[in-house]
Amino acid sequence: MLLVLSLITLGFIALTIMVQLFPASAIDIKFSREVQEHQNHFIDQAMYLISIPGYIPGAPIMIGLTSLVLFMFKYKKAALYVLFTMLAGVVSTIFKAIVNRPRPSDTLVRIVFKTTQQSFPSGHVLFYVIFFGFLVMLMFQLENVNKTVRIIVGGISLLMIFLIPVSRIYLGAHWFTDVLGGFLLGLFCLYLLSWLYLRKRAGKKEAPVAEKQ
Repeated sequence: MLLVLSLITLGFIALTIMVQLFPASAIDIKFSREVQEHQNHFIDQAMYLISIPGYIPGAPIMIGLTSLVLFMFKYKKAALYVLFTMLAGVVSTIFKAIVNRPRPSDTLVRIVFKTTQQSFPSGHVLFYVIFFGFLVMLMFQLENVNKTVRIIVGGISLLMIFLIPVSRIYLGAHWFTDVLGGFLLGLFCLYLLSWLYLRKRAGKKEAPVAEKQ
């Protein structure tokens, strides 16, 4: 695992250097034009809907409701750690300020939905990898969760993780290297959050408090 984390870190550093040297590379432009090749109103709306949970107030509401549901079912530790996924916004803002890469220009790609802040890394991808990735991990760890619920929550979470990069590029909000950077940084943060959640549990799955009494 240490090797994987090292590769993720090195990959993110290399990508950061690359986007500073080449703010609008030929690879990014080509990738955006390929993703945006087929356009219509339905796809525009679908791609926007995929991105909505990553905006404010959607993201904090989704995190809060998820944490509340877990708390109501007595998964108190899981509920607390879900709240920690809000820190993805802080991490994203810090790296955006450091790299200070401008958003894609409407002279190079089609801008479906105009956004603010800097471009690298993608805050949406970073957040989705951390939040939905953590939910996937919880579905494997929490006891007494219905199998159907595990499949539905896990499936939707994985789908959102893999659709959000396409959504951000299609909307003209990010370059390919932005979403790749968000994915790598998200994986690193997800590992850290999951490690903190699991490390004191000595390999035991969390059961509802009521079940333990």
